[in-house]
Amino acid sequence: MAILRDPRVKDVRFAGGGLEVLLRDGRKISVPLSWFPRLQAANLSDQVVWKISDDGQGVHWPSIGEELRVEDLLRGD
Repeated sequence: MAILRDPRVKDVRFAGGGLEVLLRDGRKISVPLSWFPRLQAANLSDQVVWKISDDGQGVHWPSIGEELRVEDLLRGD
């Protein structure tokens, strides 16, 4: 049986000092928010306004100019 992987972003959450990126295939990537100083320094109203990139493989916070790619998060970059 083949495992279907879909690395496109489904949701983003902030929890316990970290960032969680939920993927469409059910995986969850959890990283410390301290890895992203601009995002960590942003106020809550800016943190919660994010958009999934057109290809579904990234997240962008327009008001703070932060962009994260799933590929980089999976590599730990």
